[in-house]
Amino acid sequence: MSYLAHLDCPECGRVFAAEELHTICPECGSPLLVRYNLSQARAHLDRDEMKVQPCNMWRWRELMPVRDEKHIITLGEGGTPMFRVPRLGAQLGLPQLYIKDEGRNPTGTFKARGLGAAVARAVELGVQGFVIPTAGNAGGALAAFAARAGLPAHVFMPADAPASNQNEVKLAGAHLHLVQGLISDAGRESAALAKETGLFDVSTLKEPYRLEGKKTMGYEIALDLGWQLPDVILYPTGGGTGLIGIWKAFDEMEQLGWIGSSRPRMVCVQAAGCAPMVEAFEEGRDHCEFFADAQTVAAGLRVPKPLGDRLILRAVRQSHGTAIAVTDDEMIAARAQIAATEGIQACLEGAATVAALRKLLASGWVKPDERVVCLNTGTGLKDPL
Repeated sequence: MSYLAHLDCPECGRVFAAEELHTICPECGSPLLVRYNLSQARAHLDRDEMKVQPCNMWRWRELMPVRDEKHIITLGEGGTPMFRVPRLGAQLGLPQLYIKDEGRNPTGTFKARGLGAAVARAVELGVQGFVIPTAGNAGGALAAFAARAGLPAHVFMPADAPASNQNEVKLAGAHLHLVQGLISDAGRESAALAKETGLFDVSTLKEPYRLEGKKTMGYEIALDLGWQLPDVILYPTGGGTGLIGIWKAFDEMEQLGWIGSSRPRMVCVQAAGCAPMVEAFEEGRDHCEFFADAQTVAAGLRVPKPLGDRLILRAVRQSHGTAIAVTDDEMIAARAQIAATEGIQACLEGAATVAALRKLLASGWVKPDERVVCLNTGTGLKDPL
C-alpha cells in the first residue's frame, strides 16, 4: 500500500486532495509537493527490509504515489549502481569518490524514474494522453512509458535536439513536434496543445509526480552507503527535479527514523552557457531570472529558467551547499577522463559534476577526506559528440 496523504504548496501552504488531478498551485504558481503519512509508515516500514525488495524504483512503493499496484507501469527503472571510482578519485585526490550511474535506466537516463512515476499516477487518476516539452531525454522516456500504458503522447523538443532523442520518440510511436528555439519555446507550444486538447501536461514540476520518481535516487544513495549519507552530492541541474527530489527523500527518511539530521552539502552544477541558478545563488536571490541566449552542448542543462528555482536554491542553501558552472570544454574533457579511468560512459551533464568537483577541490571547498557522490544522469552513448 501507499502511505500517500495529500499534496501541498511549499510557498503558500495550501493543501490539495491527492485523489484529484493537479498541476501547479493556482494561488502562487509554485510546484506542488506530495506528502505521506510518515508517522504511520514509520510504525510499519523497516529500512533493512528494503534490501530484499526487487531492485528497482518500486521497491519504495509504500513511499510512492500509486495507490493500487495494478497501475504501476514499469520498464525496470531505478535500482541503478553506485560505483566507487578509485582511479578517478586518485587522479582528483579524493579517495572516497562515488558515481551513481543513471545511464543504466530504461531509455538510458534518470528521466525514466520521473516519467515512470508520473505516467503511472496519471493513469490511476484517469488521464488518457500526455504532452511534454523536453530538451530530449524526457521526451524519449515519456514516449516509452506512454507506449507501455497504451496511451498517446505528444513530445515537443528543440529542432536541434540530438538525433538519438528524436529517433527514440518516433520509434515508440509518440507524436514528435520539432520547435525552433529552446525548451522554453517548446513549453509554450506544448501548453497550448494541452489546453486545446485536454491532454495532460507532464512538464518538469508542472505536475507533482515526476519528482516522486526522482526522489528514489536519494533513497538508493542512503541504502547503498549503509544509511550514512555522503558529505557532498553534485547534481547536474537543468530543471532540477532530481536535486529537489533527493533533498525531499532525505527529509522523509529522517521522519521515518531511517537516518539522522545530518545532510550532504548539495551542489547545483550548471553549464557556463546556461547558468541561471548559479547567477541567482551568487547574487543572493531566492529565484532566478531568464538566462538569455542559452547555449551548451549538454542539452539537459540548456534550461534558461527552471520552474523549481526557489526549491533548488532553498535546498542548496539549507544544505550549506553551492552552485557552480563549468564550460563545455571542461565537460567534454571530464567525460573522456571518466570513461578512460573507470569505464563509465557518462553523459555530458553527468560529466559536468566531475568537472565541477575538480574546481571545488582546487578551491578547498571540498576536502580530500570527504565522501562525495557525483550523479551521472544518463548514458554518454546518446550524446552527439
